Amino acid sequence: MKTWEYDRQCAEVAVQLGLLRDTLAGADLSATVPTCPEWTLGYLARHVGGAVRWAERLVGTRATGDIPEEDVPGIRGPEGDDPAALDAWLAETAELFVGTMGGARADTPVWSWSDRHDAGFWARRMMHEVAVHRADAAIAAGVTYEVAPDVAADAIDEWLEIVQFVQRSEPEDSAAELRGGGRSIHLHATDAPSEVDAEWVIEFGEEGFSWRPGHEKATVALRGPLTEVLLAFYRRRGLDGGAVEVLGERELLDFWLERASFG
Repeated sequence: MKTWEYDRQCAEVAVQLGLLRDTLAGADLSATVPTCPEWTLGYLARHVGGAVRWAERLVGTRATGDIPEEDVPGIRGPEGDDPAALDAWLAETAELFVGTMGGARADTPVWSWSDRHDAGFWARRMMHEVAVHRADAAIAAGVTYEVAPDVAADAIDEWLEIVQFVQRSEPEDSAAELRGGGRSIHLHATDAPSEVDAEWVIEFGEEGFSWRPGHEKATVALRGPLTEVLLAFYRRRGLDGGAVEVLGERELLDFWLERASFG
C-alpha cells in the first residue's frame, strides 16, 4: 500500500475542507443528512470542523491525554446557521490546522485514542474524517461526490485498521464477532489507476481478521468503482443501488457491515 507523506496528509485536510465548503455552498443547512439521520447539514459542518479543531489542539499542545471539548477554542463554531459565518469558520479551521501541523512532524508524540500516538495519526485521521463526512454532505445536498483514488484507497486501509484496533481493544464491541476461519471478503475497485493498490482480501481467523492486498477468489466479493466501494464499505451507500456488485455469499458481507465498528 502507498506510504503517505505527513505534509501531504496535512495539506489534504485543507483540500477536503475546501471541497466540503463547496458542497455546502447554497445548500439548505437545515436539511437532514440521510446517512446520519440525527444530523442536519449545519450540524455535520460543525461536527467536522470541531473534530479538526480538537485534533489541532491535541497536536498544538503536544497533549499527553484527552482534551475536553470545552477546552478547545472555537470548537462549536459560530452561533446560528448563517452560511457565510459557517463557511468562514471552516476556512479558518483549515488554516489553523495546516499551520499547527506544520510545526510538528509525523513522529511528534501526541495522545490519541488509538495505539499510535503521534501527530501523523491525527493528520491521517482528519484527512479521512473530512473526506467521508464530505460524502455524507454530498448525499444530503444531492450533489456528486468525488474523491482522489489514493485518498479513497487509504480510507479503506485506515478503516480496516480502526476496526481491527476496536476488535483487539474492545472485547464487548460488535467488531469482536468478526472472526471464524475459512471465510473471506474481496474488495475489488474496477477503475483505480495502476499506481493505486485498490484490491483487498479480508480473511477471518479464529482470533480475529486480517487483510492484505490481492486479487483472489473469496467467500464474497464487493466489486465496483473505487468511490462506490468506499461508500458501500463505509455504509454510506446501500448494496442494491446498482453502483456495486456483490458476488458470492452476500450474508458474510452483511455480517461484516453490521459489525464493523468505530468503537
